[in-house]
Amino acid sequence: MAEREPNAQQCAEFMNLGVPEYAYMFGFLQADGHLHQGSGQKGRLSVELNIRDVDLLYRFKHLTPYNSSVIERVRSTNFTEEYHSATWTLCSLEARSKLHQLGLPYGRKSKKITPPRVEFSRRDYLRGVIDADGSVGYTGQGSPFISLTTASTAIGAYLCFYAKQVTGAQRLIKRNTRDDIYNIGYEKDIAQMLVADLYYPGCLSLGRKQVKADSIASWSRPADMRALHSQRSWKASEDQLLLKLSDPVAAAKELGRTEMSCRMRLWRLRDCRLLMPKDQ
Repeated sequence: MAEREPNAQQCAEFMNLGVPEYAYMFGFLQADGHLHQGSGQKGRLSVELNIRDVDLLYRFKHLTPYNSSVIERVRSTNFTEEYHSATWTLCSLEARSKLHQLGLPYGRKSKKITPPRVEFSRRDYLRGVIDADGSVGYTGQGSPFISLTTASTAIGAYLCFYAKQVTGAQRLIKRNTRDDIYNIGYEKDIAQMLVADLYYPGCLSLGRKQVKADSIASWSRPADMRALHSQRSWKASEDQLLLKLSDPVAAAKELGRTEMSCRMRLWRLRDCRLLMPKDQ
């Protein structure tokens, strides 16, 4: 029987991907964790991060009902003589077996990982993947963006599928010719919608990316920036119909607008970024 941490969660709950924190943790581990298989029952799961992100490793340790450790070290890399990092290590065979069954491969895994085949919290899982292998921030022109770099076709396709459901934006993935990976990105209003969905208040995330996400929530399109769609203004009656239908596709047909425009407007009304029609 694996030795467990005192006051830790019960093993039956470990890696229940319906729990937001575990869904996030699993997505992060798939993208940035390393599952090593030794001889016999030996092996380990490890995650190494820059020391600035050590808090996340302690959150993983707290979520894991088995003995694990977080160790800091300073070493030389190709980019710096003194790289200060922290590594979380978990050796429990029971825990590793659970993760492997859910879809965390042993050894090299970049092209093999796929979304879980069990019920899971989708946005938390994707936030974990993006925190590990993606970026959130602003372009050189000051526009918000969110992106993911992945070698996995399944992961890339799933992000595109999810983002289309949330924002209506269509993306077709294609490997780049230089290093055979996918670079998937969203900018401006679309990025703002997706970031708001993934990085909701109180969620488990990398602190520095959560700060960027919170900043993006308050971004407004500059007056001199070309709009994504027509500048045709919205009337209170149109807002009321949009809220009543609560369906961007149906509203687009009724109002003679694009689906994207209706989806964006509905999101802003629901998210209290605009005055409700009765207040206008």
